[in-house]
Amino acid sequence: MPLSVKHLLGIKELTPQDIEQIFQTADEFKQVLQRPIKKVPTLRDTTVANIFFENSTRTRLSFELAEKRLGADVVNFSASGSSVSKGETLIDTVNNILAMKVDMVVMRHSASGAPWFLARHIDASIINAGDGTNEHPTQALLDAFSIREKVGSLKGKRIAIIGDIMHSRVALSNIFCLAKLGAEVMVSGPPTLIPKHIHSLGVRVEYNVKKALEWCDVANVLRIQLERQHKPLFSTLREYALFYGVNKQMLDSLKKEIIIMHPGPINRGVEINSDVADSKQSIILDQVENGVAIRMAVIYLLSGRKDLQDSIG
Repeated sequence: MPLSVKHLLGIKELTPQDIEQIFQTADEFKQVLQRPIKKVPTLRDTTVANIFFENSTRTRLSFELAEKRLGADVVNFSASGSSVSKGETLIDTVNNILAMKVDMVVMRHSASGAPWFLARHIDASIINAGDGTNEHPTQALLDAFSIREKVGSLKGKRIAIIGDIMHSRVALSNIFCLAKLGAEVMVSGPPTLIPKHIHSLGVRVEYNVKKALEWCDVANVLRIQLERQHKPLFSTLREYALFYGVNKQMLDSLKKEIIIMHPGPINRGVEINSDVADSKQSIILDQVENGVAIRMAVIYLLSGRKDLQDSIG
């Protein structure tokens, strides 16, 4: 079944059925990734452009690997060292790339709403790889998919998102995605890093991280995004780690075992200690692996192809 949308701009535009379709397709592709030959010719006549106006390592590599695993031709574009530095506009940049007969665009941009702007002006399918502090839909999908692998249905599960909620596009996309799947969501962190009107999204707020961990089944820990903070919002990183960092002592004091997640990059010793990030409760590396399968599923479904079983054998 095709998705109900032409673009993946944000989780808000997806239906629960769309999300389940992405998960089921990712299940198929994850089996492909376990084979000795991890490549399928599904999109061998498709060209995908990765257009990143903001620095990225994991997301960019994950998308590029997903595209190549599907057999697509890949064009990588980075704003640094390009004509953007000479004043070229976003529309001109993308139109020049599309003139080279590109079928799909994966874009990361520092401006919130940039993918929506682009989708109104070009015909190619757009996948949002993160826009400002707004959304990061494929990260939320891979996070929910990773939880689903461990606990089954997310309906009724308690998920705590801990850290810099205010500046995190991952937090917002996760909230939208988890709500559509029936999970209960709590956000936790310093009051200065939690938006005032976050309650309107139907989430709980808890400023005591220990209480948040006691409440949840899964804790998704986010890094402090210093690059997006234009004024000091807490005293020092040491103070943050002391009062809001997740450590082994906290986990050992719980009366249950919870799942630990982190979208990366990890600031070890700040929002999470190494003995937590590397513990058996952590599924951080599972998230990285699942990111490729989820992005393969999204790219395939937006391509409009209907020959999945034939192409993957």
